[in-house]
Amino acid sequence: MTVTLIPASVKLADLEHIWRSQAAVKLDPSAKAGVEAAQAMVRAAAEGSDAVYGVNTGFGKLASVKIAAKDTETLQRNLILSHCCGVGDALDIPTTRLMMALKLLSLGRGASGVRWDIIDLIEGMLEYGVTPVVPSQGSVGASGDLAPLAHMTAVMIGAGEAIYRGETMAGADALKKAGLTPVVLGPKEGLALINGTQFSTACALVGLFSAWRNAASSIVTASLSTDAIMGSTAPLVDEIHTLRGHPGQINVARSMRALMDGSEIRESHREGDTRVQDPYCIRCQPQVTGAAMDLLRFAGQTLEIEANAVTDNPLVLKEDGRIVSGGNFHAEPVAFAADQIALAVAEIGAIAQRRVALMVDPTLSHDLPPFLTPDPGLNSGLMIAEVTTAALMSENKHLANPCSTDSTPTSANQEDHVSMAAHGARRLARMNANLSYILGVELICAAQGVEFRHPLKTSAGLQDVLAMVRKDIPSVEQDRYMAPDLAKAAELVTDGSLVSAAKLSGFVVGGQA
Repeated sequence: MTVTLIPASVKLADLEHIWRSQAAVKLDPSAKAGVEAAQAMVRAAAEGSDAVYGVNTGFGKLASVKIAAKDTETLQRNLILSHCCGVGDALDIPTTRLMMALKLLSLGRGASGVRWDIIDLIEGMLEYGVTPVVPSQGSVGASGDLAPLAHMTAVMIGAGEAIYRGETMAGADALKKAGLTPVVLGPKEGLALINGTQFSTACALVGLFSAWRNAASSIVTASLSTDAIMGSTAPLVDEIHTLRGHPGQINVARSMRALMDGSEIRESHREGDTRVQDPYCIRCQPQVTGAAMDLLRFAGQTLEIEANAVTDNPLVLKEDGRIVSGGNFHAEPVAFAADQIALAVAEIGAIAQRRVALMVDPTLSHDLPPFLTPDPGLNSGLMIAEVTTAALMSENKHLANPCSTDSTPTSANQEDHVSMAAHGARRLARMNANLSYILGVELICAAQGVEFRHPLKTSAGLQDVLAMVRKDIPSVEQDRYMAPDLAKAAELVTDGSLVSAAKLSGFVVGGQA
């Protein structure tokens, strides 16, 4: 199925669908007139005598060098080839395709001056599955994501490498096999393609979508953990949270109340429980994860704006008849959003890890066996699974340090302040993977803990979760090779199975639950 996008009006849900489904993408034809009008202005400027940056001049510190009209095509091709300086592992295919869709949205605003042929080729690559090999390192998030986007553009001119039908090959060969023809770049077209924040924004969006699913999953695991340690639901009463007023906190508490409603385990200790209050990792789950979700919503609003933005340079202002240099390529908004997402991911993991530690500790777990094994001593149970969560939590704390404050001058001090949005956004994939494992271990521990409360049963909703877990992950009766169980539990978090089993609904990225 092909998704048709109208520039300047695309929502986060549309972008998440493109990323998860890898759908083909096209621009609405209504964008064509504006694109062609801007291109006509660039063509006229290229043939004129006045110097216009990036159209008939060199780039960056070389902007004062005037380029003859006959050398325009060479100028643009040289720009792309010289900027293909990315290193490191290639960006994954779904994120690369999202990046290409974002570039379509930017070009479709009609302020970049490219021909519609450029848009046609990107659409064709998305339709027929030609995915450029884009090294993930090399951008500092200012003057655009130059190196990553150059690798994308290289394939469009018949250079570079691409993946086609699962095989990595020369870009020209991939286009040919797909029945597509490389383009010869005209005035400003190379610059329009590599200027922009689409690499950073795509990575940040993927970080947002993954973080949101992790956050929603943590509501389920926290509810199951609360029942496992026979925790109180009194801290979930609505009045507590409405008195404070934060929407995320209110929504998390409401969801946990619904998930735990009807639990026999909960009802069994309402009277005579000597504990007055639970530890913070149980009592303050709405306050912590709710705050993280509010932060994710805020970051989502920023990224939705950026996804619809024009971020190359110079820009064609058709109404004024001018081509003007600016700085929309500076990815500071994306860098800030990525840092916010990182903070949220780290804190969701930090409080979840404490719940894991609580459940395996017999002095804190309200009579659960040590390390959740029925035969402790001979068996170590979930001892080292908890240690793994501690390692991942600590790694995420380190990774959550801000990237946006780490600028360094580049390009002979022409680009003397940069955002570092690219690696700020890239790190989110690693952090979310860590978090999914933390939550996966919590799921295993909580399921084990609830089963130790037999014959008492948890709520109907959490029984559905437990049944889903047990289809793939048996109870830990005796020590066994645990790595596959941890991987499967993490998969249940990331693929949405956990949220689906709990019938947790109403949480929308960028909106209110």
